[in-house]
Amino acid sequence: MDSAQADAYLRRIGAERPARPTADTLRELHLRHLRSVPFENLSIHLGEEIVLEEERLLEKVVGAGRGGFCYEVNGAFGALLGALGYEVALLAGRVFGEDRLGVPYDHMALRVRAVDGSEWLADVGFGAHSHFPLAFGEREEQKDPGGVFRIVEAGEAGDLDVVRDGSPEYRLEVRPRELRDFVAGAWWHRTSPESHFTRSSVCSRVTEDGGRVTLSGRRLKVTRADGAVEERELARDAEVLAAYREWFGIVLDRVPDVREAGRQDVAG
Repeated sequence: MDSAQADAYLRRIGAERPARPTADTLRELHLRHLRSVPFENLSIHLGEEIVLEEERLLEKVVGAGRGGFCYEVNGAFGALLGALGYEVALLAGRVFGEDRLGVPYDHMALRVRAVDGSEWLADVGFGAHSHFPLAFGEREEQKDPGGVFRIVEAGEAGDLDVVRDGSPEYRLEVRPRELRDFVAGAWWHRTSPESHFTRSSVCSRVTEDGGRVTLSGRRLKVTRADGAVEERELARDAEVLAAYREWFGIVLDRVPDVREAGRQDVAG
C-alpha cells in the first residue's frame, strides 16, 4: 500500500494520519473502522468474485466503499496498519459452533505490535465483537463496550481461545500466516451449504452511539447503546436498497439474492 492509498483509506474511516504507530492510535483506528466499514457478505449473494489480494481488497473497501467478511476487512485493515508503521501478523482461527470448531482457516484476525512494543489482537471482521483491540498477552478479563473478553491458553499447541462474556468465540493459532493461506477457508464459506454465510445475507456495523445496526436479509435491527432494540421487516426491494445506502453507505442496483451463493470462485 502506497502513501496515497493509505491516505484514501484513512479518509474512508474518517481518521487523520497518525504521527506514530501507538497503541492509543490503534484503538482509535479500530473503532473508526468498525463504525465506517461494515462486516458484510453481500458479494456472496450478488455473485461477485472475491479475491484475496491486497489491491483487490483496497478497491472494494476504499474504492467501492464496501465492507466484507473477515478475510477482506481484516486483510485490508492489516495492510493499512502495516503502511502506518505497525508490525502486523495475520492469524488463522476456527470459530466455535454448537458442538465443534469450524474448518481450518475459518477466521482471520490480526496480531499488531505498536511502537512501544505492546501487542494487540485487532479484529474488525467478526461482526459483534470488541470495539477496541484486546491486549494480546493479557489473560485476565478485558472490559470493552462489546462485552467482557478473555484470551486464554488452549492446549499444548500454543493456541489461544478468545472468550466473550464467558462463551468461547474462536480459537487462534499464533503462527503468522499470509493472505493467500486463507483462500481455501474463504472458498468454503463462499460455497458450502454448511456455511452460515451462504444461508443469508448480512451487513452490520457499530453505530456512532456505540450500538449496532444490522440488515440480515430483509430484517433491519438497530440496537442502541442502552440496549433498546428496534426491528422491522423491509417488504419492498426499494426499502432494502435504501437501508443499505442510508445505514451503510452501500449503493446497490439490486437486492442480494441468497440463490447466488456459490456461483463465483474465491481467488488469491
